[in-house]
This record gives sequence, structure tokens and C-alpha cells, in this order.
Amino acid sequence: MNSPYIYTDEELIARFQKGDEQAYVELVNRYRDRLLNFAYRFVNDEEQAEDVVQDTLLKLFTHRHYYRNIAKFSTWIYTIAGNLAKTELRKRKRHKVTNLSQMGRQEQEYELPATEAETGQKVDGHYAGKQIQQAIQMLPLHFRTVIILRDIQELSYEEISNIVDVPLGTVKSRINRARLQLQKALKDLK
Repeated sequence: MNSPYIYTDEELIARFQKGDEQAYVELVNRYRDRLLNFAYRFVNDEEQAEDVVQDTLLKLFTHRHYYRNIAKFSTWIYTIAGNLAKTELRKRKRHKVTNLSQMGRQEQEYELPATEAETGQKVDGHYAGKQIQQAIQMLPLHFRTVIILRDIQELSYEEISNIVDVPLGTVKSRINRARLQLQKALKDLK
């Protein structure tokens, strides 16, 4: 039996632009978790990350005809999510308010699932994950953006260059400098 044809992201958005709402559902299924991880790393708040992703997927739905097949779909959708996350951060700076939901045990990290580890390893991994997230939050926004896209979302340098709209050399330099700052921050956190 032949395996079903898997559409590329670009084929799916083209189908959605022609009215195939199932193509939209497939794009949401492909990108929701990745976008949630991306947004969470930016804003460091579960509810705000959910809002960013919800707004991104709504924009995908309402602005589907703005996409042109001159760039990869992933570049387009990450650009939207990144812009919305940055807007959220600007709003937060203006309204410096402590959200009660940020306090307490409900804090949840969005991480890629790992193979099952022993309890001690899980605790160590969770603690290390919190330290990494804390160190990422300490980075300036232009470094945070590229390090999340490269090391967490695993996008190519070219895709990142298109998303942040800076030359490829600048992207590589920022990633290198961000990694150095992360290393230093992680040493300081220990």
C-alpha cells in the first residue's frame, strides 16, 4: 500500500488560500507546538506565549492571502510570531505588573520530550532547563531572537536572516555572541 502524500508547508498554504480549510488545520498541527516553544522562550510566561500563538494562528487564518511563495512558509509564520512576541514584551515593559499566575508551582517549561530518565536525572534536567531559560531571558532581544531560532527551533542561518531581516554574517555573529553570553550567564547562575 502506498503511503499518503505529505504536502509541503508551501503546498498547504496554497491549498488554504484556495479555500481548503483542512490545509489550515494541518498547518496548525505542524506549527502550534513549535510556535508555543518559540513564544515561551521569548516572553517566559505560559499564558502570554499561548496568546502569542493564538494571535499568530489567527493572523495565519485572516491574512493567508498576504503570503507569497517567495519565502519559505516557516520564515513567514516565525516572523509573525516573533513580531507579536516582541509587541508583548514592549507592552509588558510599559505595564510592569506582577502576574499572580507567574508565581507558584504551576510554572511549566515547554521542552522537547526526552527519553525516559531516572528521577534524579529528571530533576537535574528540569533544573538545568530552568537555568537555561533564565539565562536566555537575560540576553538582549536581538540575541535572544537568533539563539531561540537557531538552537531551540533549529532553523537554518538563511531562514533566520530572512526572519530577523539582517544579513547572514550579522546573524552568525549574533548567534556566536549570544552563545558566549549564555555560557557566561550559566556559569554565573551556578
